[in-house]
Amino acid sequence: MNLLPLPWVALGVALMVAVTPNVSAEQTGTPRRILAGDDSTQRLAIVAPDGSLEWEMKVGAIHDAWILPNGNILFQQGWTRIVEVTPDKKMVWEYDAAAQNGNQGKRVEVHAFQRVGRDRTMIVESGPARIIEVDHNGKIHREIKLKVDHPSAHSDTRLARKLDNGHYLVAHESDGVVREYDARGKVVWEFAVPLFGQAPKGGHGPEAFGNSVFSAIRLRNGNTLIGGGNGHCVLEVTPAQKIVWHLSQNELPGITLAWVTRVERLPNGNTLLGNCHAGPENPQFIEVTPDKKVVWTFKDFKNFGNSMPVQAALPAKK
Repeated sequence: MNLLPLPWVALGVALMVAVTPNVSAEQTGTPRRILAGDDSTQRLAIVAPDGSLEWEMKVGAIHDAWILPNGNILFQQGWTRIVEVTPDKKMVWEYDAAAQNGNQGKRVEVHAFQRVGRDRTMIVESGPARIIEVDHNGKIHREIKLKVDHPSAHSDTRLARKLDNGHYLVAHESDGVVREYDARGKVVWEFAVPLFGQAPKGGHGPEAFGNSVFSAIRLRNGNTLIGGGNGHCVLEVTPAQKIVWHLSQNELPGITLAWVTRVERLPNGNTLLGNCHAGPENPQFIEVTPDKKVVWTFKDFKNFGNSMPVQAALPAKK
């Protein structure tokens, strides 16, 4: 990935400007500097290795955020508004999907977005079921219609990423499918997340079950790494749709996986995964080796809550 994902308000929304001094984060393994975003506590923050909060901002509903190459932060404030702010919290750009480009009066939610050029931002709209790329003035330069078998303005999509080849990799939550679209909108690859013989069960916590997929990234080897959402799993899948690595709910000693959100494959071959809705007895962010040994965890249920779908490991502060 070329940018650091952050799985970071508009005018009139209060900012949490002061840095929180209290330390409550628990990390096992080598301490990391991380980004965490939780909509139950309405907080997006950078957590230092010692557990203190370096930076924080009040947010609403949030599923995606990025640190841009210029140091600005691209994030959402609620399900429809995307904003870019400078590190000192000056807003330099905003886009409201509910009020622009034909969406007035429609129900729309945004769960994924990405800066895809110096002046273009990819925005994935559930409800309208489309990917658009807009410039700094909000003008559409590309529109891709999405294939959706089970339409839902809340869950047509979760995370989506534009690939280096110009294609789009989309996690379709309501369909339980990851689809890759080419630049013209043709589906060129897809993978239906299996239920592994289990019956679906509603809810968000460890007791729930389904194939509401949350994320997918393309690995350097051509495989696809998938965050299985309420399937409590991480899958690595080949282009031929063969599962070659599968981390399931209860394979990590002393840890139960719930809603698996963001996933990332590190250069050392280890995998980072977000563990949302798992309860305070479980970590919210985990690193595992290929042989499923836990080498690092993060947990902070004081500054964050049980709905932390945004998390990323950050470089050490210079």
